[in-house]
Amino acid sequence: MKALIHHAFGNPAEVLTAEEIATPEPGPGEARVRLTLSPIHNHDLWTVTGNYGFKPEMPARSGTEAVGVIDALGEGVDHLEVGQRVATGGTFGVWAEQFVAKAAALIPVPDGIPDDVAAQLVAMPFSAISLLDSLDLAEGDWMIQNAANGAVGRLVAQLAAARGINVVGLVRRTDGIGELEAQGIARIVATDTDGWQERVLEITGGAPLKVGVESVGGPAASDVMSQLAENGTLVVFGAMASPTMEIGSGDVIFKQATVRGFWGSKVSAAMPAEDRSRLMRELFARLSDGTITLPVEATFSFGEIADAVKAHFTPGRAGKVMLRP
Repeated sequence: MKALIHHAFGNPAEVLTAEEIATPEPGPGEARVRLTLSPIHNHDLWTVTGNYGFKPEMPARSGTEAVGVIDALGEGVDHLEVGQRVATGGTFGVWAEQFVAKAAALIPVPDGIPDDVAAQLVAMPFSAISLLDSLDLAEGDWMIQNAANGAVGRLVAQLAAARGINVVGLVRRTDGIGELEAQGIARIVATDTDGWQERVLEITGGAPLKVGVESVGGPAASDVMSQLAENGTLVVFGAMASPTMEIGSGDVIFKQATVRGFWGSKVSAAMPAEDRSRLMRELFARLSDGTITLPVEATFSFGEIADAVKAHFTPGRAGKVMLRP
């Protein structure tokens, strides 16, 4: 079978290539899945560069989220069936024609959910709802986030609205405001505009911004921190532009602010089963009622991985970039 492989860390557009490898066999408690679609996430590409919290041994496969069809079951797996469509959001090495996953990590996909939605159901939406759930915000509270036009930023805004939580979103380009409004997401402020801080104040009406979610890094982290109320919390979710945050010590000291991180895979692994089920039910409900949407920008084959990486990093992208075998 073919899989995307890299023999060294580096630029994903240069080091990832489609290669022939042996078809894996599922072991006890595992299932083999024939890939249908897989989204490209920032953490997938950061792993390829060697700049993520997980570093695979070389040569390495890649990709972590997918939808596909089970074509073989390992010993002891009796809750899944061959031919069943499943999704997974935490299985490393899914950018392959077939991949093996722990059966417990596979989620059966209802017939009414199309492949392009099912392919991106777990990682970003579940991270977004887990993040939101961890913020301890009540109905009527206010929060602020940057990277508001990213996949998680859009989902947090949509899920928060359904919970009655108010979200101010920061984008780095004025064009980003219209892109989000077209998706029904309001309260967006562009930081490339003079006086954007006054615009935030106008939107909130002076209500305290209790939590800020920071996903960009560099000076953008200071933009979020500067807007937090006293005793506010800055939650660091990503580092889209820089691995280093620039935060004024005065903001942290005089606001008595808290800074903490959020790593979805760690949170998910430690989450009680009842909480996981509760959040998944909420996700399915929000998908069914149209509260959240999961658009796709473009789909590429394994052989077009360089073009896919370029598309992923194109400014103004409205949806996920997908890979297919």
